[in-house]
Amino acid sequence: MANRTPLIAGNWKLNLDHLQAIALVQKLAWTLQDGKHDHAAVEVAVFPPFTDLRSVQTLISAERFELRFGAQDVSEHESGAHTGEISASMLAKLECSYVIVGHSERRQDHAESDAIVGRKAAAALRHGIVPIVCVGETADDLEQHGASAVPVQQLRDVLAELPATGEIVVAYEPVWAIGSGKAATADQAQQVCQALRQVVAEVRGDEAAAATRILYGGSVKSGNIAGFMREPDVDGALVGGASLDATEFAAISRFQQHVGT
Repeated sequence: MANRTPLIAGNWKLNLDHLQAIALVQKLAWTLQDGKHDHAAVEVAVFPPFTDLRSVQTLISAERFELRFGAQDVSEHESGAHTGEISASMLAKLECSYVIVGHSERRQDHAESDAIVGRKAAAALRHGIVPIVCVGETADDLEQHGASAVPVQQLRDVLAELPATGEIVVAYEPVWAIGSGKAATADQAQQVCQALRQVVAEVRGDEAAAATRILYGGSVKSGNIAGFMREPDVDGALVGGASLDATEFAAISRFQQHVGT
């Protein structure tokens, strides 16, 4: 993991209104505080729906919670006639640290291509927001092309749309594992994350590759997070359903208590 600060990111997806969001963030912050969580050692971020962002921002700022937050998507456009879109400048005004781009559900439900994902990531970078670039393969992709071929090509195509500098995070999310309750093995995650880091090295250089955090996502829970975090190229997790349970998400965030066991 070198000197990369682990990131545990909770993607709430299409869940929780703004009042429920306030309650969850409060409980998460208090739980981590009770557990003496070292936020400098393990960064924790939540990704609520757009309608919750202002409430989450206000709460975290007012209470000085040591949590980060971001959005689940962003427009590739800066402004104009794009009904329903949310621009990176709007997210920057809400003090979002991160934005997820290219999640498998966006790719599937909205036919987002790697080029679109790349342009969204570029828009985020222009406004000082770190994009979390999601890549991953379906069960059919895995059978036809092998473990890392599809995510490696996806990342290569996204990076082609980005400037040579600017912090990004990469998230490997095997589509066959998301929501299935059947996560990839730690060895499988390491194999793909290592290949993704090599792509970053080829495109952006060895120094950038060594600094880039690569997350695993797909049926992550407190019972399996330690295994992933033992791997040298896994720098955190993109957590779905388990992030809606403050106690469970806090336990995932405190993976360091279990890594040695």
